[in-house]
Amino acid sequence: MSRSQTRPPSFEAWNAALGTVTGRIGSRGFPDALASALGLLAPFQMMNGFVYSPDGHAFDLYNEKIVVERSIIVDRYLGGTFVLDPFYDAVRGDDSQRMIVMRELAPDDFRQTEYYRLHYVTTQIVDEIGFVMKLEDDFCAVLSLSRTGAADLFADEELQRLRAAAPVVCALGERHWFHLPSLALAAATTRPSKRIEHPLLTRRELEIVTLILKGHSNISLAALLSLSPNTVKVHRRQIYSKLNISSQAELFRLFLA
Repeated sequence: MSRSQTRPPSFEAWNAALGTVTGRIGSRGFPDALASALGLLAPFQMMNGFVYSPDGHAFDLYNEKIVVERSIIVDRYLGGTFVLDPFYDAVRGDDSQRMIVMRELAPDDFRQTEYYRLHYVTTQIVDEIGFVMKLEDDFCAVLSLSRTGAADLFADEELQRLRAAAPVVCALGERHWFHLPSLALAAATTRPSKRIEHPLLTRRELEIVTLILKGHSNISLAALLSLSPNTVKVHRRQIYSKLNISSQAELFRLFLA
């Protein structure tokens, strides 16, 4: 992607774009107006988003113009793989208004996970940032901007511009989507939340399984759980033996396929 495309917009152009976005709050034209405004700060190929309930469910926020088949990027995600998403982890721990960056949050072995292969390699997403928004009834949403295919990663200056714009982007998004939980999602929360569990595994082993699936290496696991790397290796061998599997791909299929 040409660096000439990343120059900041003029003050007049940015204000005009924000005026259009504000005028479309509550209408179907709001997401397109917001995408156009954000495109002035940094080009991207896809804008989409999800909503998370306080009791561990995921819902559709905005996925009308995704760049791949919906079953790949939305249905599988809502079906349960969202629990492996670094963005989901980030907002479960802190739902304050802000911008988050995937490569700053992802575990050290994230690119070796089945989740990464199915969600990112399949969709050709190469970089992703998200705006965190607080909605009604303690629901939280993340609106993502993604670079795909042969596009460059977001440059530092682009991330700085997007982060500086985050307060107004989040505020506008919250005004538009704030009542979405009560309008469209509340009735769906009767289904069980997605959990990684198995009768053969101990609580500690399930914790390790979850972290493995999220992309933590043995060294990362050891640091997070205050264990030695050798102890982590023993746990992994025991888990695989109990489940009669030999790979992370089998582990993923067992819990989240």
